[in-house]
Amino acid sequence: MRGGAVIPLADRFGRVATDLRVSLTDRCNLRCTYCMPEEGLAWLPREQQLTDDEVIRLIRVSVERLGIQEVRFTGGEPLLRRGLTSIVQAAARLEPRPTLMLTTNGIGLERLAGPLREAGLDRVNVSLDTLDPERFKALTRRDRLSDVLRGLAAAASAGLTPVKINTVLMRGINDDEAPALLRFALEHGYQLRFIEQMPLDAQHQWDRHTMVTADEILADLAPFSLQPDSVSRGTAPAETWLVPGHVDAAGEPARVGVIGSVTRPFCGDCDRTRLTADGQVRNCLFATEESDLRKLLRDGAGDDELAEAWRVAMSGKRAGHGIDDPAFLQPARPMSAIGG
Repeated sequence: MRGGAVIPLADRFGRVATDLRVSLTDRCNLRCTYCMPEEGLAWLPREQQLTDDEVIRLIRVSVERLGIQEVRFTGGEPLLRRGLTSIVQAAARLEPRPTLMLTTNGIGLERLAGPLREAGLDRVNVSLDTLDPERFKALTRRDRLSDVLRGLAAAASAGLTPVKINTVLMRGINDDEAPALLRFALEHGYQLRFIEQMPLDAQHQWDRHTMVTADEILADLAPFSLQPDSVSRGTAPAETWLVPGHVDAAGEPARVGVIGSVTRPFCGDCDRTRLTADGQVRNCLFATEESDLRKLLRDGAGDDELAEAWRVAMSGKRAGHGIDDPAFLQPARPMSAIGG
């Protein structure tokens, strides 16, 4: 082992992870019907969660030893993490400085957008599945749509751009809203991403046959006369299309994306590694095994030892998520406990 050298997170298929997803908490202030039951879940005890200093140290190791270039903070709901601003600030001071992003439900973003931008956050993705207040209340079991909309506006004002919206369409629930959501995004200069619903719900009720597919979403957007985007997606999960006659907040051609995680898997280009709120490395969103960095940390492991354990965890990554395989098993942890 070469102390201090950058040795990337490569797997046996030649993929290299440069994008780190850090879950800061498994808690959430919404109860979305496709994610968790109304009463919530059994949250992680505080002593099992990584402390702020432990999170910062692992991010530093990932950047300085493993070549991580992008860090996205997730949850649960990451805005519930009291030390969020300090964690972002510490990550922004790293050399080389990673791009810093946040995925949130938007509740509390109105208050925190400015401080997070000042701390060094670059961009945000906000989950929004409907523009109808009553439907939002039914979907999330909370009457908070106005908070989310104000959070989006605050993020744009603070310069956390491009502000992206993540939308999951569900058959018979909100699958009629694709055109309205795109018009809303275009009017405000946001970038919309539709995401196929994945088997990551706590109730294990996901059904492929009722999932709204990428092809169906694009058919619903036919009135916009979308054009293929000439810019390569690279390792990005979203396939993007240009929306003729529209520009985004930066004056660039407006785009809409579709993340076809199930019907158009992009596993061959995946560049992600995940760290859960309790310090477990997951080499795939759908992994059924985890590698414990928290124990190593608390047992006094050095940075090189932590980095090597992370590399070993990533080397065993499978070729794909295997949702189409009859033997596919949904992960025991739901999305709220894994991190998006």
